[in-house]
Amino acid sequence: MTVFTVRRQAGAGAVFGLAVALAALAGALASTRTAQDYGRLAQPSWAPPAWVFGPVWTLLYVSIAVAGWLVWRRAGTGGARWALTTYGVQLLLNAAWTPIFFGLRLFGATFAEIVVLWLAIGVTVVLFARIRRAAAVLLLPYWAWTTFATVLTYAVWQLNP
Repeated sequence: MTVFTVRRQAGAGAVFGLAVALAALAGALASTRTAQDYGRLAQPSWAPPAWVFGPVWTLLYVSIAVAGWLVWRRAGTGGARWALTTYGVQLLLNAAWTPIFFGLRLFGATFAEIVVLWLAIGVTVVLFARIRRAAAVLLLPYWAWTTFATVLTYAVWQLNP
């Protein structure tokens, strides 16, 4: 492995990390008081406390970035065009959830948006599995958490008309 190859792979890893960080930052900037806003909502009894979301999303964002990097590393941009496109779409949808939910308080629209996000993650998992199974496996906790978040979003929508 040449120095150029190592630098290229490290650079690509940084790009994936930055893309995921931007998705997270978009959500964080949408509402600076998400924990307080979350606490004020009527919630189902099984809703987790606000402090759970930060650590969970930190781990998920790391795995999302690594998964994208692994696919790029295996197939490159040209060989993974559709997989990386769906990856980008799901990141944009991920970034959009918080502004719609906390910023606009459009809970029904947020539920519709997260269903589309869930589908986009599923397509990404399938496409990633064709290229690099480990990358698809890294996305499974994210997909599972989004499944939970979809049910929670629906419950909050129903409890906060």
